[in-house]
Amino acid sequence: MTNPGLVTLVVVASMLGVGDAAGQPAAQRRPALTRVAVPVAAVTVDDGDTVEIRWTPTDIETVRILGIDAPETRHLEHNIPFDQPFGPEARAFGQGVLATARDVVILRAATTDPFGRSLAYLLVDGRNYSVLMVSARLAVESVTAFGDNGLPMEAAAVVAAAKVAGPVAFEPPHAYRSRMRDVAEWLKARRQYPPP
Repeated sequence: MTNPGLVTLVVVASMLGVGDAAGQPAAQRRPALTRVAVPVAAVTVDDGDTVEIRWTPTDIETVRILGIDAPETRHLEHNIPFDQPFGPEARAFGQGVLATARDVVILRAATTDPFGRSLAYLLVDGRNYSVLMVSARLAVESVTAFGDNGLPMEAAAVVAAAKVAGPVAFEPPHAYRSRMRDVAEWLKARRQYPPP
């Protein structure tokens, strides 16, 4: 039986020109669709929906957390010159969740995202990190837009949490990213883009 979430990911990735020369999404090269223990000290929070895992000094995995889209933090390299409201709070919440964790597990999708990042859920002390973020109203659920990515139970938990949490106080992060691309272009044209 075909998984509709995985089909959605394949179609979106193909439309974006992601993956190999044939237009297919890149297959996940690390263990996928299985739970893998992560050393707690190896996880660093980049923002509310992105973490890095340092497996070894030279093996760093960037993980885009599935099921959520959190408000943005300043990333000059991605044309986001300013923090989105609630972006720093989402990052701080994620840092707090992981700072107190005793057990972290990663559950990866079968493919990576358009930027080569792993797509995965994190389970922190047995709790779905994405559900925690949505319940704190520091992220919106993205399952409705992008499907379950082959992980239906985890995705359903995020959707259910979003229904309980209700509306958030920030604009959709995808709309903010789009607006910031225009702002970045304007600033760069005038040589006013912030230095790193």
